Amino acid sequence: MRTAIVVPARYASTRYPGKPLVPLKGPDGTSKSLIQRSWEAAVAVEGIDRVVVATDDPRIADAVRAFGGEVEMTPSECRNGTERCAAVGGIDDCDIIVNLQGDAPLTPAYYVADLVTAMQADPSIQVATPALRATPDIHRRLLADQQAGRVGGTTAVVARNGDALYFSKAVIPHVPADKIGHADAPVFLHVGVYAYRRAALDAYGDMHVGRLETLEGLEQLRFLEHGIPVRLVEVPAPDYDLWELNNPEDVAPIEAALARRGVN
Repeated sequence: MRTAIVVPARYASTRYPGKPLVPLKGPDGTSKSLIQRSWEAAVAVEGIDRVVVATDDPRIADAVRAFGGEVEMTPSECRNGTERCAAVGGIDDCDIIVNLQGDAPLTPAYYVADLVTAMQADPSIQVATPALRATPDIHRRLLADQQAGRVGGTTAVVARNGDALYFSKAVIPHVPADKIGHADAPVFLHVGVYAYRRAALDAYGDMHVGRLETLEGLEQLRFLEHGIPVRLVEVPAPDYDLWELNNPEDVAPIEAALARRGVN
């Protein structure tokens, strides 16, 4: 099976305009843009046939070409990363397309590899995405964020066969206080990486946006609302914080994680 990684990146971020071009320093002081570090995270995955940055902005495209990456221009009307992946031309010969978000340069290579392996082993999987089993400490932190009116992460409920029943920015499922950390009450923290079969990705753009996707602001719910299962692949937590760059204050913790990993 041929596999491509698409790194969607847009300039007009509401919270942090121009963030794909924000410089991030490695431990030796080497400065690289967010989009370059995200691209490098993609090319670090073994067994991938193509890595393409998908954008609607010429400034990002120029930056990608400058460091030797492949770029595809996509419509500015794309509402999320999945739509932008679907709009990429020239990868119709790929059986599996991975959406590795352009603001998540700390994503471990094995997360992507595990998704691809799962889809290669089970042809029935149309969409797959990774999740971490929340520790009691992480579970309590998510609940504290929710109590304070903050979104600490996206959680998921999983069926016996491994398919996701639902994703939410609320902490689900509800777990009584004395059951937090109990093996029979797992809470999964979703990681925003997706692998799609070509047919599922092509179908996504033709689906109308559902009420749940709109309310939660979670693109993967469009699949569930239209009856396409999403397989949840459990992955181990890395020995550093998985931090996305959404706000200027996220630069420091990402640089700290790069230093911890020795990534220049």
